[in-house]
Amino acid sequence: MEHAGPPSAAATEAPAPDGPVWRFLLRPRWLGWHLLMVVSFWGMLWLGDWQFHRALAGNGLSWAYTFEWPLFAVFAVVFWARTIRDEFRIRRGEMPDPRTVAETGRLPAGVTGALQATPVQDGAGPPGEDEDEELSAYNAYLARLNAEVKDHGRWHGLR
Repeated sequence: MEHAGPPSAAATEAPAPDGPVWRFLLRPRWLGWHLLMVVSFWGMLWLGDWQFHRALAGNGLSWAYTFEWPLFAVFAVVFWARTIRDEFRIRRGEMPDPRTVAETGRLPAGVTGALQATPVQDGAGPPGEDEDEELSAYNAYLARLNAEVKDHGRWHGLR
């Protein structure tokens, strides 16, 4: 009988994609997003400059916007960089693709989350499943709250 040692590094790695991983950034959809990002970034900086000139002209409220618009531009760049980083991680297999998780309703093995929970409606769980006493009380509380506010919008003409 052969000795069963730990698997080799090559056996545990995800298969390498064909070509460089970064090529998705040059697809038309991503180029459109890049263009939108650049236009948004420069637009927010221009708005900050415009507010700065208004503030110098005597508008006191514009001083706050002078610093707020460039801050928005920085946030946009940070979130854009995080989006690209996450897409790289998905394509390398380092994290699950949220599109497939949403379609299947299941998370990969070892990952727990709300998608794996069984939906409970009106305080009744799935048949034949043992419920936790605290969970049953909480579900009953939620059902009661739902019943109390069910027709609330009608009073205000919202429904």
